[in-house]
Amino acid sequence: MTHPRTLFDKLWHSHVVADLPGGGVLIAIDRVFLHERTGAAALNSLADAGRKVADPSRVFAVTDHIVDTRPGRSDQTLMPGGQAFITETRAAARAAGITLFDVNDPDQGIVHVISPELGIVLPGTTVIAPDSHTCTQGAFGALAWGIGSSEAEHAMATGTLRLSKPKSMRVTFNGRLSPGTTPKDMILTLLARYGAAGGKGHAVEFAGEAVSALDMEGRMTLCNMATEFSAMSGFIAPDDRTFEYLNGRRYAPAGAEWQQAVENWRELASDGGAVFDQEIEIDAGTITPMVSWGTNPGQTCGIDDSVPDDAPSAPLDYIGLTPDQPIEGVPIDAAFIGSCTNSRLSDLRRASALLRGRKVAAGIKAICVPGSSRVKREAEAEGIDEIFRNAGFEWRESGCSMCFYAGGESFAAGSRVISTTNRNFESRQGPNVRTHIASPETVVASAIAGVIADPRDLLESEAV
Repeated sequence: MTHPRTLFDKLWHSHVVADLPGGGVLIAIDRVFLHERTGAAALNSLADAGRKVADPSRVFAVTDHIVDTRPGRSDQTLMPGGQAFITETRAAARAAGITLFDVNDPDQGIVHVISPELGIVLPGTTVIAPDSHTCTQGAFGALAWGIGSSEAEHAMATGTLRLSKPKSMRVTFNGRLSPGTTPKDMILTLLARYGAAGGKGHAVEFAGEAVSALDMEGRMTLCNMATEFSAMSGFIAPDDRTFEYLNGRRYAPAGAEWQQAVENWRELASDGGAVFDQEIEIDAGTITPMVSWGTNPGQTCGIDDSVPDDAPSAPLDYIGLTPDQPIEGVPIDAAFIGSCTNSRLSDLRRASALLRGRKVAAGIKAICVPGSSRVKREAEAEGIDEIFRNAGFEWRESGCSMCFYAGGESFAAGSRVISTTNRNFESRQGPNVRTHIASPETVVASAIAGVIADPRDLLESEAV
């Protein structure tokens, strides 16, 4: 009788190439994605060592981190020296013969948004990129994780990486979400209850009724922040919703190969009776809209709650809050919708539904950055851009933008921002900028109110 296996065991063992002396194994790598911040360095280092990309068809690059998101952009960026990152990655990608989604390519966008859009990530694959949020792509039943540039070189040259096997964890969300709560609130609840180090040393499978009920974009949001839980990766067993999303995508199998692939992918689930090293269960019905109060994503509370009375002083000194202070009602200076966490079409649809006919509060700087050029086109075809503009939001080109100050774009020094991004680290969105991470709905409600606000109030007013 076959021993019951977890989904992670199946993904892991199907890619083991060899056991290595001294521990660890060689894992086969199916897809490598690069971006312009580190892509040129990895490709040029590989070339300088006299090595080539073993299989260029499995390596992709995109401009997303440093490229400007202001209208009319070009290779010029706000980041000092940023243009060189773009032009050097372009030249290195061409020399290596890999596919590049360049600044003005119709498929340009944030790596973790365009890889699913194009069907580059597939169930059962291993996917790596020099970006910690590569785990986003685990939503498709892939084993996807962030790496360093030297590891990217190794993977491009050999098709493998050396790894030590992490422990397994299953996080089960039982029941259904309440109206006004989202996948972002699910992952922030996990972080708030178990801490930013709660998943350290583990590969995390997300499961349960609330997860199965999510669309693929919601599943990506959930897996995106597995790295904020300190997990090696997060992933979800593929199902009919996964297959429907991928069918017909450019790099997905077609014809008879598609049918065979789906048949194989249906095996990618944890067996009944499979044992995990750790199990966590959360009642999805208890989840409320969540907002961070500190300087790591685990320092988060429900919108109805207050800053913990025993909160450490360092994050509070930075963020400018006090113990026991209610998070709702805190005045803000800016609002941001974007990043690989919440910049997909469904995010923009939900946000625009709340914005329609309403205005951003006076004095609030509000910006929306679609996750990809395709998302931007589709949103504009639906008139979503007009809703954002009419409400007072700036409507930008796609890219990482203000999720990542290293790209050069930022909010005013010291300003307080409600943001759909995944990190609230000190100065993440600019010098001394204070970031509160939340769902798109909460960002919209706060932008309208001018203070951190509960999106459920807008939903209730619409229902009257």
